[in-house]
Amino acid sequence: MNKITRIIFLDNIKGKVVIAYTVVLAIMAWASLLLQDNTSKASLTILNILLFIVPLVSLLYTTIYLYNSREFVVMLLSQPLRRKRIWSSLFTGISCSMLAAFLVGVALPVCLFIPAAQAAVITLCGCAVTMVFVSVAFLTTMQTSDKARGIGIAILLWLVFTMLWDSALLYFLFVFDSWPIEKPVMALLMLNPLDLARFQVIMQMDASAMLGYSGAAFKEFLGATTGMTVSVILMALWIVLPFMASLRRFKRKDL
Repeated sequence: MNKITRIIFLDNIKGKVVIAYTVVLAIMAWASLLLQDNTSKASLTILNILLFIVPLVSLLYTTIYLYNSREFVVMLLSQPLRRKRIWSSLFTGISCSMLAAFLVGVALPVCLFIPAAQAAVITLCGCAVTMVFVSVAFLTTMQTSDKARGIGIAILLWLVFTMLWDSALLYFLFVFDSWPIEKPVMALLMLNPLDLARFQVIMQMDASAMLGYSGAAFKEFLGATTGMTVSVILMALWIVLPFMASLRRFKRKDL
């Protein structure tokens, strides 16, 4: 961990927001695991946390932090440092702090109460979702210099990925129910990282009835093993591509 990354990580990990985020995740995770009568129900509750709370906080916190750190970034740019190193250090520092919050708040109790295989998938998906939305936040901040507009875009993206996307998918299925639409459904599913995370977790739980139409179609079209592999690759692309796009814009942008 280089010096810039360490400074950013310590600045975040000591911040009140990240500490509060960790505590809230821990309370919700421990309550879910201790109050449910079986691990399957607890896993589904944890999945809801992973699909709603984690992306919202990761996206909003990163967006606000980057806007508030504008002067710090400008100061770094005045030093003999490459822009790629500065942007990569920011991404690594923020990602590590958000991952640490998730691991302490959710992964720790999950690993203690849920079977190892399910716990590993939930932990990995949670880490992936965190990094995806941190990466998306980096791209969001590069699209506009206005803080209010950037936060608005971040909230809109969260609504799209968590609620509007599945609603649009259901409408698409309703309108074209008489057509062979398996491949378009696969394409729509692959464009949403939260659907990919949901697919992975529920597949590990072997609760195919709860996959929904999109997840069931994904399983039928690709098969369990192939579908899991493809979803992992796509999640990795969701982390890398937005960050690379933001890095490219950061290199050219006049701050």
